Amino acid sequence: MAEPIDSRARDGARAADTPIAARRALPVWHYAAAAVLGALNTLSFAPTPHGGWLEIAIFAGFYFWLTRTTGWKSALFTGWAFGFGNFVTGVWWLYVSMHFYGGMPAVLAGTALVLFSLYLGLYPALAALVWSFCAGHAKNGRTLPFSPTWHGAFAFASAWALGEWARGYVFTGFPWLSSGYAQVDGPLAGFAPIVGVYGVGWVLALVAAFVVQALVHVRKAGSDAIGGPAGATTGSIGTIGSVATPAGIAVAVIVVGLLLPLVSWTHPENTPLNVRLLQGNVKQEMKFTESGFEESLAEFQRLITEKPADLVITPETAIPVLLQEMPEKFGRDIRAFADGTHTAILFGAVGGTITPERRVVDYTNSLFGITPGQNGLYRYDKHHLVPFGEFVPWGFRWFVNLMNIPLGDFARGAPVQPPFLVHNQPVAVDICYEDIFGEEIARTVRENPTSPGILINSTNLAWFGDTIALDQHLQIARMRSLETGRPMLRATNTGATAAIDAHGNVIARLPAFTEGSLDVRVEGTQGFTPYVTSGNNTVIAVSLVLLALGFAFGPARPGRKKA
Repeated sequence: MAEPIDSRARDGARAADTPIAARRALPVWHYAAAAVLGALNTLSFAPTPHGGWLEIAIFAGFYFWLTRTTGWKSALFTGWAFGFGNFVTGVWWLYVSMHFYGGMPAVLAGTALVLFSLYLGLYPALAALVWSFCAGHAKNGRTLPFSPTWHGAFAFASAWALGEWARGYVFTGFPWLSSGYAQVDGPLAGFAPIVGVYGVGWVLALVAAFVVQALVHVRKAGSDAIGGPAGATTGSIGTIGSVATPAGIAVAVIVVGLLLPLVSWTHPENTPLNVRLLQGNVKQEMKFTESGFEESLAEFQRLITEKPADLVITPETAIPVLLQEMPEKFGRDIRAFADGTHTAILFGAVGGTITPERRVVDYTNSLFGITPGQNGLYRYDKHHLVPFGEFVPWGFRWFVNLMNIPLGDFARGAPVQPPFLVHNQPVAVDICYEDIFGEEIARTVRENPTSPGILINSTNLAWFGDTIALDQHLQIARMRSLETGRPMLRATNTGATAAIDAHGNVIARLPAFTEGSLDVRVEGTQGFTPYVTSGNNTVIAVSLVLLALGFAFGPARPGRKKA
């Protein structure tokens, strides 16, 4: 691998000859600028149209800023500042849920958001730290910034991808705002069926690093042209190559990303379904009151039985009571509608297990399915639960007690559950933010004996009000369609209720905060994309190998001169 370009101390001596204790401290504004870059990166995500192009520019700026650091500590804090700026502006809607709907005092809710953003910022910080060592930055003893190199570019892409994967895994994971999501409408979306959202983030970071590498060599060539000897033909040829090669690779990767959507990884199969997606627009503060429950129940009964379809889907916990406590008349009416019109129905309610002593234990957040002409119910129990909302992490009961949210500890469903069969079309369901875990969706598609041809997400985002969370969640669902090559249907309480085709395109959508139903015709698909087959294993393995090579063969700290 190529050696980094030598940095020079101001007195003309090599920076490596300067004692490490004399390393230059970066000014505070360096980290403030990194935080501003992170905040700007929020604009790359929905609802910004085609934000993927903006994200490439912002990541190039972030990588350039990382190369200005002078050691592993400054790299770590630069990554932390960038991450904090990104998350505190990107998930501010958590404040809405804690304060306006959870009843937490504003100061405590704001403090919780800041602390959570600082925690999330640790993952970009650790990625920057790993990059600093594996690119040779922290090992070479330099006191001034170093110029981007080949091994530095691959180390940046690999460390960034592993950092995002870790954020989606540790402490049950929170992969919201993974960088690959902004590429759903961007130039790198075509890589999603091959390597998934973390792999798209890897490609994004690599392209950004190559762009910076080329621009730095352009600037260096300009400096050499002014201060260097005339007629240095050999050096000029080398400079052209050092600019053209990384720039050409970056452009080629973008072109490949733009062409890959032309490849069909899956194929249509089974008869298309006519589906009605319901949006109740039930106010969150009314949902769990007696009057609000009765009003919600009547409204969803009307929406369900309004007209027949092959499948009708309600939002998450549209019926916010235990299944056994559901009013008998409601159950009879929707069963009669299903049998009389040959309409399958998926509705959200609370599940539970009845003990021999007639006690209810193991409450679950569930979807129940009615199949026309058949007794019994299909049941899906949510597997990936929301911390603080559906289960209380150890030691945080005091935090949950600060909020007035009528949720507690739920039991988990199995990681892979059978699909719901509608006519001859198997459909896989998930609830709420389960669809932000692409590996779990891919596993459901891959490991089911009857592979589902349609994905369904039933959710309630009323907790977050009229915020960017609605558009961000829709963007995440679109990534799941790209990764699996399957259409995704979303039934939500307040938005965004939508139908997404197998290529990640939104084909129909209800306006947010309106009551009604969305009628769509959707065709299921079969076949496995490369990502469904291998999951995140590909990007993890490649990243680990490249980081190991960078650490082993990157520039090492030079030996100290003898007195």
